[in-house]
Amino acid sequence: MSLFFFTLFMSIILGILAYKVKLFQKQLKLYSYLFTLCAATLFLFFSYQHKQMWLPKIQSVLMGNQEIPTVSAMGVSNNDFFKDTPLINDFIIQSTVQLQAPKVLQYPELPRGCEVTSLTMLLQYSGFKVDKMTLANQIAKDNTPYKKKNGKEYFGNPNDGFVGNMYDLTEPGYGVYHKPIAQLAEKYAGDKVKDLTGESFYEVLKSLNNGQPVLVIINAKYKKLPESAFKTWQTPNGPVKITMNEHAVLITGYDENYIYFNDPLNKTKKAPFDDFIDAWVQMGKQAITIEQS
Repeated sequence: MSLFFFTLFMSIILGILAYKVKLFQKQLKLYSYLFTLCAATLFLFFSYQHKQMWLPKIQSVLMGNQEIPTVSAMGVSNNDFFKDTPLINDFIIQSTVQLQAPKVLQYPELPRGCEVTSLTMLLQYSGFKVDKMTLANQIAKDNTPYKKKNGKEYFGNPNDGFVGNMYDLTEPGYGVYHKPIAQLAEKYAGDKVKDLTGESFYEVLKSLNNGQPVLVIINAKYKKLPESAFKTWQTPNGPVKITMNEHAVLITGYDENYIYFNDPLNKTKKAPFDDFIDAWVQMGKQAITIEQS
């Protein structure tokens, strides 16, 4: 890299001398052009080398997360939603992707409305005129009441609909998972909605490369949680393992170090690449996008 700066410096100095000194002006201009060409060549070379260094890092992170979680955070059979997706051999990871999606906050109206707020941003980005309160009203609900009995907790199933109270934190509540979200999105975007749940994170990056933000279910820490952060609810459709740190965001980009997103809580806008993917995998690889026309 020092060679690049040296050639760039020499091209600038020779260019100035060619402008100031009349004697040997042609020769100075020629050497200035040559050093400029060398600097440009070195810049491209070092940029390529840098990319070759960080691409394997991202590749290893993604490959390390191809395994199916041993415990489904979604509370459904692995056969239904989790697949070993092969790596996309012809996929090109770009150095950076940054999409400009609308920013919508869940507070103050929807303290537990991160999912419908993220969906609002996704739909608005796709050209649909919709607001978070409308989606909060339209999202499927599981109205199973919360109760404790014999040391067990009973509540609704987020795979069936939003669980609990979305509007008031003084009452029991949780959230909703990918299937009801995708079903609601389809009411607006039809078959353009793509549920990427269970796929490789390559599919998420591929969508971003195609100009499509991706709604994901994650946790509010944006990193893998300890086992103590999870508990099991008994629901009408069987036990579901949940965490009260559950959250949803709209991914808008990535680079070699970070995943970028619109956070309905407005707490942060990026998280370390590997930590984010670990958290996403732990929550069942839930992801939804909308194909752009």
